[in-house]
Amino acid sequence: MKQRITYVVKNPEAFTPEQLVVKEDGTSLTLENVHAAKEHRITLGLDELPRELSSVFQQWHEFHIRWASSTSYIATPPFTSRVSPGLHVLFTPLKSTPEDAFCTQLHELISPTLKCSSTNASAIKLPILSERFSQSASSQYFAYLDSLEKVITNFQEKFCKTKDDICGKLATQLLSAKYVDVDYDTISRAVVLTAGWNDAEGREGWSEEIQLPSKDSTVEIGVLMHEPNSDPEDIQFGGFLAVLGQDLSPKATRFQTPTRHYPLLEPSSSTTDETPKLHPLTYTTSFSHPTGLHPTLTISFPNHHHLTPPNPSCKLHTHLTLPSYLFIDKYQFSDPLFLASKNLRSLRSLAGATDLEAPDWVVEQWGSAALFEIAHPAPPSTTASGSESGSVEGSWTVSIPSTSATSPPPQLTHLCRRTLAHRLLGVSRRRRRQDGGESV
Repeated sequence: MKQRITYVVKNPEAFTPEQLVVKEDGTSLTLENVHAAKEHRITLGLDELPRELSSVFQQWHEFHIRWASSTSYIATPPFTSRVSPGLHVLFTPLKSTPEDAFCTQLHELISPTLKCSSTNASAIKLPILSERFSQSASSQYFAYLDSLEKVITNFQEKFCKTKDDICGKLATQLLSAKYVDVDYDTISRAVVLTAGWNDAEGREGWSEEIQLPSKDSTVEIGVLMHEPNSDPEDIQFGGFLAVLGQDLSPKATRFQTPTRHYPLLEPSSSTTDETPKLHPLTYTTSFSHPTGLHPTLTISFPNHHHLTPPNPSCKLHTHLTLPSYLFIDKYQFSDPLFLASKNLRSLRSLAGATDLEAPDWVVEQWGSAALFEIAHPAPPSTTASGSESGSVEGSWTVSIPSTSATSPPPQLTHLCRRTLAHRLLGVSRRRRRQDGGESV
């Protein structure tokens, strides 16, 4: 088992190396009141997993699970990748994978209440917008899961000897995580578990001791700070690294690396001296009331000046993950005038349940996923007098209309059943009278 624990300090000026203490024999490291975002990554070979769990992964060419908390938080670079709250599963089956394998595993390991009947019926196929990512997973599944408590409890009971061993302790830590990823592919034949926290619970920061669980395991710990970098294609960090069992003290380090998800940083006059700060861009979302049969999602940006793209090639997008009872009518988004009235540029992709007439109770797919390109105000231009012109004032609002599928309320369904039963009983009575029998 290999562990890599990374802390990214939020306020480098308030951090000192004295907050890191390595035990004399190098088998543990203690942090004292370190305010930082944390990511814990555990890599396990299939032979290190319980047999039942190992057989689950071996049925797939690749299998990716990501759960995200519904609690809002500010992401710290480089942990800026986000998904909508809930459970996301991306996977590619093998030719020998049974049709019911996905739903069976989902119900046994996650929750028996998840909407899933079979792989082909419940999952959706991912559209390929670029050949660059043609090797990505072929299918997607989503379900809103607000907590991992029941999942973790079930996991501990099935696969951990006790809650106090390393398996039980690591599982308990996941209860407070903001996101949890599980990744597997047949090439590496390794399962990678990644969990992230935006900060420690409470106001004191991280105060914990990390121990080497066994001599044959590897634990790498990094306490890093985001540093300025003149190359916009890379992200740079400096700080301290320690490998338990090998290092007797934290070692200073500095490196830069490309990243798939770049943070949007606040513009700076100096690219070499100032500590990078996150851009103040914020937004809020809401549904227009009354929602009716066509709920409209409203995305509001309070300050339109923050929407100026950092580079002319940058485009603003929003990705929506919609349940089966809410879907997008793709036909109305083909009208340029309609798009302009909603401050939208285009509907880039749409996959999943989009039948305009099907009621929700006959839709087997979990829902749909849509990618929109959003229009943004033109950058303000400076006139000869020094004032800005050519830009809108106030907030910037984007509207995305949707359609709700027919779904009768439980009380109405019960009433309809009672009415139908009474009608059938009345027909039975009339037939008995016509046949000369006694009515009941």
